[in-house]
Amino acid sequence: MYAIVDIAGKQYRVGEKEKIYVPRLDAEVGKKVKFGDVLLVNKDGSVSVGTPMVKGASVDAKVLDHVQGDKVVVFKKKRRKGYRVKNGHRQPYTQVEITKIKA
Repeated sequence: MYAIVDIAGKQYRVGEKEKIYVPRLDAEVGKKVKFGDVLLVNKDGSVSVGTPMVKGASVDAKVLDHVQGDKVVVFKKKRRKGYRVKNGHRQPYTQVEITKIKA
């Protein structure tokens, strides 16, 4: 059984007991969160597609950790002008474990 769920404007294919990284959520570590924007549910080959959301479907998850992604280096340069700027960025993520998919 799996579902396609919309979390913070991005779509994820999730199954039970899976661990995924999503954009930073405002939830404490160990707390449970519920995602109600379920776009598709596949239960034993029976597919339910929402218009746009599946009625009555939700995905329950548990927050495991708050982490940062790999560093992305942003380097700007204009040749022959002596202009060089180097910046870095690390995107914040939340690791969640999918506990239950309600169809």
